[in-house]
Amino acid sequence: MSLAWLDVVVFLAYFVGIIWLGFRVGAKYRTTSEEYFLAGRSLPWYAVGASFIGSNISTEHFIGMIGFAYVQGICVANWEWLNIWAFSILIWVFIPFLLATRVFTAPEFLERRYNGTCRLLFAVFTVLANVLAFLAAVLYAGALGLDAIFDIQGWLHRSVGISAQAAPFAALALGVVILGVSAGSYSIFGGLRAVAWTDVVQVAVMVVGGVLVTVLGLCSLGGGDPAAGWRAMIAANQGHDLAGLPSSGYAAAIAQQAKEIVPGAAHYDRLSLIQPLGHTKVPWPTIFLIWLSVSVWYNCINQFMIQRVLAAKDCWHARMGIVFSGFMKILLPFIIVIPGLIMFAMDPRLPDPDKTYPILVQRLIPIGLKGLLMAALFGAIQSTVDSVLNSTSTIITLDIYGRFIRRRPASEAKASEADERRMVRIGQLMTGAVLLFAMLLAPFIGLLKQGVFVYIQNLFAHFAPPFSALFIVGLLWKRANAKAAVAAIPAGLALSVLIDLVISRWVPALAPFLTRATVVWFFCVALMVVVSLLTERPPAEKVTGETTLNWRKLNILGDLGTPWYRNVAIWWGLFVVGILACYAVFSGAW
Repeated sequence: MSLAWLDVVVFLAYFVGIIWLGFRVGAKYRTTSEEYFLAGRSLPWYAVGASFIGSNISTEHFIGMIGFAYVQGICVANWEWLNIWAFSILIWVFIPFLLATRVFTAPEFLERRYNGTCRLLFAVFTVLANVLAFLAAVLYAGALGLDAIFDIQGWLHRSVGISAQAAPFAALALGVVILGVSAGSYSIFGGLRAVAWTDVVQVAVMVVGGVLVTVLGLCSLGGGDPAAGWRAMIAANQGHDLAGLPSSGYAAAIAQQAKEIVPGAAHYDRLSLIQPLGHTKVPWPTIFLIWLSVSVWYNCINQFMIQRVLAAKDCWHARMGIVFSGFMKILLPFIIVIPGLIMFAMDPRLPDPDKTYPILVQRLIPIGLKGLLMAALFGAIQSTVDSVLNSTSTIITLDIYGRFIRRRPASEAKASEADERRMVRIGQLMTGAVLLFAMLLAPFIGLLKQGVFVYIQNLFAHFAPPFSALFIVGLLWKRANAKAAVAAIPAGLALSVLIDLVISRWVPALAPFLTRATVVWFFCVALMVVVSLLTERPPAEKVTGETTLNWRKLNILGDLGTPWYRNVAIWWGLFVVGILACYAVFSGAW
C-alpha cells in the first residue's frame, strides 16, 4: 500500500497528537502509587469504558480477526458477543466486591484469599502472558503494518544500504522500536491516567475509521446503496452467484474452506454463530462454557483489563463503564468481522486473508481518509501497548518488588511520601524494562509461523483456566484452601500443554483451544475440591467478607444510579437484549 502526502501528514499528526496528550494529562499526578497506577481512582465511566475497549482492541482484531472472518465467517463474532456472560458477572459481582476490598491488583486479592505463593505465581504468569501474548505479538503485527504502508524495508535497502536479505528483519525491528517508543513514552511518564485518557481518543478514532470501512464496503457492493450491499454480502457468503456481484465461485470457495474448518462436513454455514461440534475453532458448546475460563480471566481478573475498573471514581462509574463497553462489544463485529465478509463477497480467493483490511482501505478509502484509517489501526496498537505496559509495571512493582523483593508486608500501614515516590520510580523503570524486553522479542514472533490472532488466543487458553478456577472457587466456597490453589496452578498449566501437544492428536475433539480451556477449567475445579477436602480448613482470616462472597452483605443493588435514565440495571438490560438480538439474527435458523 502507498499513501499520498496528505495521508502521511494525517497519520503523523495523529501520532504526535496522542503522545502530546499522554504527556499533558499525566504531567501533574505522579507522586503516589495510587495516582500513578490507578489514576487516583478518579476515572469517570466513559473513560473506564473506552479504556477497557481500547486495551482490548489491537492488530489481532483489525488484521487477524478480519482475516479470520474472511475465512471462517460470522462465527468469529463470538469472541465479542460472548462477553455477555463475563461482563454481566463483572458488573453484578466482581465490581462491587473488588471495589469494596480496595485492592490495587488481582494478585493482591489472591494473597488475601489464599497465600503469598498464589500471589507470586499469578503475578509471574500475568507478566509472562502480558509480554508474550500481548506486547510482543502486538508490536510484531504493528511493525508488519508499518512496513506494508511505508515500505520501510525498501527505504532501508535503497537509502541506507542494507542488503535485500537483511532489510525485512531490519524493517521489522525499526517498526517495533517506533511503536514501542511512541506508546511507551507517555505510559512511562504519566501512568494509568495518561493511558486512560489517550485511550478515549484512540477508541473514538478506531470506531469512526472502522465504521467508515464497513459502510464504504457495503456501498461498493451495492452500487452506492449500503442496504443493497448488505444483501449482496449475505448472498455471496451463502454461496450464491448473483448478477451484480463483483466475483463468482462463492459456493466452491466455501466448500474448499469447509474441508479445514469442519472436517468431514458436507456444508458450512458462514453466517451462523452456532457451529457444529466438529468445528475446529468455535464448536457450539463453547458458547455456553467459555465464560468459565478465558472470559472470566480476561475480563474480570486480568490486571491488563481490570485496572481501569479499580481506577473508577466509584461503583456506579465502574459499572456504567463496563455497560458502555458492552454496547461497544455489540458494535465491534460490524467493524472487525463484517469487513471480512465484505472482502469475501469482493474476492473469495484472496491468497492472504490477513491482508483483508489493508486491501479494503486501499480499494475503498479516498486520499486523506486513508491516513485516518491507518491512524485507527495504529491507535489500536498504541492503546493496547500502553495499557499492557502500565498493568505489567503495576504487577512487577507492587506484587513482586514491593511484596517479595523489598519484603513489604501485605498488612503494612500507609507508606511514607518518600516510599510512595520510590514506588512510582520503580514503576517507571519496570515499564521501560518490560518494553525493552518485548521489543527485543517481537521481531522473532514470525518464526512461529501462525497467525497473530490464533497465537494470542491459544496462549490465553493456556494461562486462563487455572486462575479463573482459583478466583471462582475461592469466592464461592469457603472450604477452598491455599494448598488446593497452589496445586491447581501447575497442574492446570501442565494438563493444558499436554492436551495441546499430545492428547489432542488422539482425541481430536479436544483440539480447539476453547474446548481445551473448558476441560482444564473443570479439571482445576475438581482438583481444588478434592485437595481442599483432604487437607485442613483455611484460617478464619482467609474467609472473611473481604475474601469470599457474602450475598447478604454484598451491595449488588447499591449504587445503581438515579434518576431512571442513569440506572445501571436498565442500561445493562438493553445491552443483554442487544446481544441476544444479534444471536437471534445470526443463529443460522433464518
